[in-house]
Amino acid sequence: MYYDPNELITIEQLCDALSIGRNTAYTLLNSGAVKAFKIGRIWKIPRQSLNEYISTQSGLKPHTKRPS
Repeated sequence: MYYDPNELITIEQLCDALSIGRNTAYTLLNSGAVKAFKIGRIWKIPRQSLNEYISTQSGLKPHTKRPS
């Protein structure tokens, strides 16, 4: 499955990806642990932010492309 790193995901998708509840998701967003922004009252979460959060929390280095 291919994910566009520039894709924006929803709170529900964040919860599903991390297997967490909405309150925990809002805590991560409000603290800045997962980088996101709001338009009005709606959170916009770049998939790249989710990937970076997972890499940071797991201690893994983010995947980078190798030069051809």
